[in-house]
Amino acid sequence: MCEETKLKEWAAAEMDRRKFAVLAGSAAILSACDNVVPEVTSDMLEGAITETQVSFDTENGTMDAFFVHPSTGKHPAVIFWPDIASLREAKRNMARRLAGEGYSVLVLNPYYRDVAGEQFADFAAWYSAEGFDAEDGFALVAPWREKLNADAIGRDANAAAAWLDAQEAVDSERGIGTQGYCMGGPFTVWSAAAVPSRIKAAASFHGGGLVLADDPLSPHRVLDRAQASFLIAVAQDDDAQAPQVKSDFAAAAEEAGRTAKVDVYAGDHGWTVPDSPAYAEAAAEQAYADLLELYRANL
Repeated sequence: MCEETKLKEWAAAEMDRRKFAVLAGSAAILSACDNVVPEVTSDMLEGAITETQVSFDTENGTMDAFFVHPSTGKHPAVIFWPDIASLREAKRNMARRLAGEGYSVLVLNPYYRDVAGEQFADFAAWYSAEGFDAEDGFALVAPWREKLNADAIGRDANAAAAWLDAQEAVDSERGIGTQGYCMGGPFTVWSAAAVPSRIKAAASFHGGGLVLADDPLSPHRVLDRAQASFLIAVAQDDDAQAPQVKSDFAAAAEEAGRTAKVDVYAGDHGWTVPDSPAYAEAAAEQAYADLLELYRANL
């Protein structure tokens, strides 16, 4: 999981990072005068993609999610695990962009056991949420997060994969991908281990808790249950604090016979998420290109 100290540092940072400087491939409109890419909106992609709020049953209740996909045809599915601020517009925009590349993307609400729908509009809203202060930044979400262990995520991943395979927009003969951010990073590994016959590619971006020394279900210890290829995108400041994590994960993947690209990127924790104070566009674009390479090779 993401470190509390890291998020406290974020809370003190300038929050003027709320832009989404990317467009779905089918709606790429580049400003010739200033080279700025406008923000993706559903209006820009109208007709090219279809998006809906959906819900489906799991073993633990009814999960709500955001589903976006190309408006025609069948496409590989992606299970999208958000970060600690959960399902919100920044994540919907990221999913829209991926749908524009030809994927059917399901952005999950990981907190559905406790709350439904959007809880925070962006990271700024998460920082200012009732119960949040510099001393106890996890007060509001901690009771929700503590339920999200390997077994719970495995159950949710199975339910999500089954739901996706029943959708007209999904090509169930092709593998499913999964991607996760911050606390969602380890969720992708647990998902791949829980649904090995369907999940063939998994990507973790600045994921915390990938190597847990005292946990028999640490993500690096369940790789032998998976049949996926992995992209482990490590933040430079996380690597500086715990440089052994990348080598430990890579060694575990090799031992399990899983392909894993484990790289440190030129961005701090949260660099891939547009409403994060650590967002670094150039490094985020590189991470996105590597994600597409992973999916194109495995789905």
